[in-house]
Amino acid sequence: MSESHARIPLVEVQDLISPGQPLPFRVLDGQGRLLLAAGQRLNDVRQLEMMLSRGACVDYADVQAERERRNSAAQPTAAASQRKRTLFDAWEQETWALDALLRQVGRDGALAPQMEAFADAHIALIDKQPEVALFVCIRQDDHRFALYGLTHSLHTATVAVFGARQLGWEPARVRRLVCSALTMNVSMLELQAHMAEQREPPSKKQLDVIRAHTRRSAEMLRSSGVSDTEWLATIEDHHEQIDGTGYPRGVTEVGEMAHLLRAADVFMAKISPRALRAPLLPQVAARQLFQSEQGGPVAAAFIKSLGVYPPGDFVKLKSGEAAIVVQRATPGTSTVVAVLADAAGRTVHGAPRRDTSLPDWAIQGPLQDRRGVPQRVHPEQVYGLFDA
Repeated sequence: MSESHARIPLVEVQDLISPGQPLPFRVLDGQGRLLLAAGQRLNDVRQLEMMLSRGACVDYADVQAERERRNSAAQPTAAASQRKRTLFDAWEQETWALDALLRQVGRDGALAPQMEAFADAHIALIDKQPEVALFVCIRQDDHRFALYGLTHSLHTATVAVFGARQLGWEPARVRRLVCSALTMNVSMLELQAHMAEQREPPSKKQLDVIRAHTRRSAEMLRSSGVSDTEWLATIEDHHEQIDGTGYPRGVTEVGEMAHLLRAADVFMAKISPRALRAPLLPQVAARQLFQSEQGGPVAAAFIKSLGVYPPGDFVKLKSGEAAIVVQRATPGTSTVVAVLADAAGRTVHGAPRRDTSLPDWAIQGPLQDRRGVPQRVHPEQVYGLFDA
């Protein structure tokens, strides 16, 4: 490998990064998969430690360019590096906190209280700004495949909360569902990361691991102090189907919690980008779920809770503008969107909002042509900043 394409361990360039400041270069894991994009923020020392444990590195050319830039520019002052932690920082930090927690499963015999506390914190984060919570799930533009197993679990937990509440579940049961979603794939997190970036179908060996992961994950959780029978049963059965075509046992009697978790899991998998395929539109994934469930109550509640156009979904307005949904329609309110491009495909700055109940700004359907729409849309661009 030539020097210009070499990589440098992140630990060797810590002088170029500061917590709270945008990263001057992208950070990769030991396999060259994206962990953080340039411009994203490193929140704290703990996040740095978790990245280092993944063999984090940066491209040599990017490091050289940043050092040259700093040599010719004034260094930022200490005051400039201070920034209040935002809600979006909290969502990013959750990924790394979950990484640290799940790495202990199977090693620490008393993790159940920590997992339950994490579930409580996740639910509290959802409740701070529910629309933002859904936006984070739906709008996945960064393609950080190295973290797919973690983000998929978090996103599945989030959308599962909305479905469970639509069904009227009590808080204790919602919490148990979140615990199940966060830990359902603990035995195959690295395989999920690898498969998200591979460009060929799963191998037989991979499929064998997938089919065994429900039982293996439950075993790891038992060894870490989880004794809640519904939590464990939900993990073991979340790939079973009522028509008997699921796995690993092919049973036809499936608990309601496992049923809802599977619906959330499948929906999120279909709308999440992978190297092998593009993500499905949320409307297509919802329709497929509804059809596979034959319009059953779980699928119906899940879809109703997200809305036809969930936050983070790209839409086209009658005005010809391209927009992104920032608020679902609820009883008494209409869908609210933020405009990203005008009818001619020119970028619109400031993300002005539109009330889609007004005829000129009615939603025509999902956006097909993304001219003028940024490659990545950060939640701060359309929501502003919320304190954590």
